[in-house]
Amino acid sequence: MTTYNEQPSRAALPPDVPGPHSKRLGIIAVVATFGGLLFGYDTGVINGALEPMTADLGLTALTEGIVVSILIFGAAIGAVVGGALSDRFGRRHNILLLAILFALATIGCVLSPTWPVLAFFRFVLGLAVGGASATVPVYLAEVAPAERRGSIVTRNEVMIVSGQFAAFVINAIIFNIWGENPGVWRVMLVVAVLPAIALFIGMLRMPESPRWLVSQGRDDEALAVLQQVRTPERAQAEMAEVHELAEEERASKTAGASDLGVRWIRRLILLGAGLGMFQQFTGINSIMYYGTQLLGDAGFSDQAAIIANTANGLFSVLGITVGLLIMNKVNRRTLLLGGFALTTFFHLLVGLSATLLPDGPAKAWFILVFVVLFVFCMQGTIGPLVWLLLAEIFPLKIRSLAIGISVLVLWLSNAVVSLGFPVVVESLGIAPTFFIFVALGVLALIFVYRSVPETRGRSLEDLEEQFMRQYS
Repeated sequence: MTTYNEQPSRAALPPDVPGPHSKRLGIIAVVATFGGLLFGYDTGVINGALEPMTADLGLTALTEGIVVSILIFGAAIGAVVGGALSDRFGRRHNILLLAILFALATIGCVLSPTWPVLAFFRFVLGLAVGGASATVPVYLAEVAPAERRGSIVTRNEVMIVSGQFAAFVINAIIFNIWGENPGVWRVMLVVAVLPAIALFIGMLRMPESPRWLVSQGRDDEALAVLQQVRTPERAQAEMAEVHELAEEERASKTAGASDLGVRWIRRLILLGAGLGMFQQFTGINSIMYYGTQLLGDAGFSDQAAIIANTANGLFSVLGITVGLLIMNKVNRRTLLLGGFALTTFFHLLVGLSATLLPDGPAKAWFILVFVVLFVFCMQGTIGPLVWLLLAEIFPLKIRSLAIGISVLVLWLSNAVVSLGFPVVVESLGIAPTFFIFVALGVLALIFVYRSVPETRGRSLEDLEEQFMRQYS
C-alpha cells in the first residue's frame, strides 16, 4: 500500500529563520506575480467588454464565440511552448519575454479595426497567458524555501483572481463614465498595459531561479541567488542538496522530452494532467465567464444579474485569501479532498434548487448563494492547490516541460467546458448541467484519493526521490 507521509531521506536543512533575505524573497514574489495579475485581468476583461465590442465591430454570435474562446486555445499552446522555453533559456528570461508579449498583444487588441485582427491578437495574448501559467508558479516554487513554498506559490493564484475581480470593477467604472462611446471596450482592454510594464521593469532586477542555474552548471550564480533569499547556512546546505540531485539527474539522463517514456515520469505527468483536467471540470471558469448569463437564467433581471455577478469576483478573492492562510497548515492531499467534496456538494445544491424550487426570487437567490459558496470553496482549495502541486511534483530537468503538458490539458479542459457550458444550459437547463458537474466531482474525488501524494513540507529534491521509488 502506498504511503504519502514518508520522512525525507536527505539530511534536514537548517530552519528558514526570518531576516533581510525574507524581504528580498517577498519582493521577488510580488514582482513575479504581476504575471498572474495579467493572467486574471486578460481572461476576465472580456466579460464586460463583449457587449460594446459586439456593437462596435458588428460581431455575430459565431464571431463572439471565436473572439472569446480563441484566447483559451492560445493559452493551451502557450503553456507548452512557454514551458519548453523556460527550461531552455531560464524562468526569469521567459517572464521578461512574456511581459513584452502581454503589452504588444494588448496594444494590438486595442487598435484592432476588425474582428479577425482582434481575434489574432487575442490568440497572441493567450500565448502570453498560457506561458505565464506554466512559468510563474515554477519560478516561485524554485526560489521559495520548502517551508514557505505553499504560501509563496499561492500568491500567484491570489493575483489571478484579483485580476479577474479588478477587471469586473474597472469595466463597470469605465462603462459608467464612457459607456456611450462605441470604443469604450478599447479603454477597458488598454488598462492591462500598465501591469505588463510593471512586470517587465520589475523582473529586470530579479534573480534567475537557483535550481535552473544549477541545471545549467552555473553553480556560483545559483549560490549567489540563494544567498539573497536564505540565511548563509541555509543557502550552503540547500545548494549542496540541489547540486547533488542535479548530478544524479545528469547521470540518469533525466533531461527532456525523451524521458516521457520513463515509467515513473510518465505517471507523474498523467497525475499532473489529471489534476489540471479535474480543476477545470469543476466549472469554475464557466462561472467567471458566464456568471451573469447563469444568474439571468436563474431568474434575476438583466441589471440585477450584472450586479449580483460581482459577488462571484469578490468571493473568489476572499476564497483565495483564506486558502493562502491555511495552505501551509493543512496537508495538500487533505485540503484537495475537502475542496472537491465541498464543490461537488454545492453543485448538487444548485441542481436541486433549480429542480425543486418554483420560478421566482427565492429560486434565484438560492442559486446565487450556492454558486457563490462554490466559488469561495473552489478558490480557497482546488484552485491554488492544483497550481502548487504542479510546481512541486515534477523532476527538475523536465519540470517546465511537464508542467507545460499538464497546463495544456488544463487549458483544453477549460476550453471544452467554457465553450460547452452555455450550449448545455440552453439545451438541458441549469439543473442537468450542474448534475453533470456533480458526477465529474465524484470522479475527481476518486482520482485524488487514489493518486495524489502528500507534498507539504518536503523539499523538491526529496519529493523527486520519493516519486522515483514509488512509481518505478
